[in-house]
Amino acid sequence: MVFPFNDITDFNISLRPEHELFRKSVRKFAEDILEPLVPEIERSGEIPEIVFDKAREAGLFGVGVPEEYGGQGEDIISYVILKEELARVCPAFSALIGANHLFMIPVLLFGNEEQKRKYIPPVARGEKFAAHANTEPCCGSDIAGIQTTATLEGNKYIINGRKIFITNAGKADYFFVTARTSPPKEGKRWWGITAFIVEKSFPGVKIGSKFDVIGLNGEHPYEVILDNAEVPIENVLNTPYKNVRDPVNEGFKIALITYDRSRIGIAAQGVGIAEAVLEKALKYSLERHTFGQPIISYQGISFKIADMLINLQAARLLTYWAATLAIQDQEEYILAASLAKTLATEVAEKSALYAIKIHGGLGVDKEVGIERYLRDAVITTIYEGTNDIQRLTIIRQLLKRLK
Repeated sequence: MVFPFNDITDFNISLRPEHELFRKSVRKFAEDILEPLVPEIERSGEIPEIVFDKAREAGLFGVGVPEEYGGQGEDIISYVILKEELARVCPAFSALIGANHLFMIPVLLFGNEEQKRKYIPPVARGEKFAAHANTEPCCGSDIAGIQTTATLEGNKYIINGRKIFITNAGKADYFFVTARTSPPKEGKRWWGITAFIVEKSFPGVKIGSKFDVIGLNGEHPYEVILDNAEVPIENVLNTPYKNVRDPVNEGFKIALITYDRSRIGIAAQGVGIAEAVLEKALKYSLERHTFGQPIISYQGISFKIADMLINLQAARLLTYWAATLAIQDQEEYILAASLAKTLATEVAEKSALYAIKIHGGLGVDKEVGIERYLRDAVITTIYEGTNDIQRLTIIRQLLKRLK
């Protein structure tokens, strides 16, 4: 019995030798370019420009994007590898890459050809940055409750509202923005939301305060203020419903489908963090001696490391499996993505805490660089759908299969 999945063959991971070659190249980039700069990134809260230059040269901004739109190829597995390897060294830079994709995913899936040709290539080449502006002060997980409004005036929409905790907003040239164009219908709170492509250069678009969050130093989120922002009507994204021609008021589903895909990348971040702290904890437990022997010889240490490895491999398998289902465009990937995101980010959080305890006093010393992984891991359990929301998704998908 493989319930709630359909077939035992669903439990398959598709990896090729090319994926391993790519992983090694990303690891080299992360260790040679990113790792020496991590202390500076942690102190300044900024990622140096040289990182972006080298990432552009390596084509890292376009991983997972079709070649026809300036990317390296539409391969979700490669994108997962990228996110994992970057997060192993610098989760903040991994988050920046993810923010670009949070903009590109809905445009690739629901944009018309003109929108794709205009907005995807510069982001995929790293010439422009992008962000996904959905969260509001009133509403995080409750997308249907957003209060930003968009009113049609002639050939443009006038958008008013405030978006908060927007990753990459400080650098972004383009934004994916949700706004309410009509009141909800009775029994359909989700109806009446429209998705837009908004340029920072449009009149009325302002970048507000930076949020000083506890983790992901180098990629702190900002607020985005839309004060009578003027957005051309041609910047409305298309509807995901085949039987609906008018794209206006049907944008709620666009956001959901985007998160279904993007949360696999957050799972990969969790895997990368868990990998990093396991490596560091194992190395320290072999080097650190007490009472004449390495501390790994004590069960209190060795069992923690064993648990870290067990959980890491379970999280990695779930994440790569979810990515494989997404490549195959199987409906089951939605459930698998929520499973992977929940497990991988919680494994990252727990493993980071274990690593701190294994390091003792050094574990809470910022100069040593272990505690930052715990701060980063906590954020992964919250953004792009909190893990409690993932559990709701899991239950809904489970009940759906019982009907």
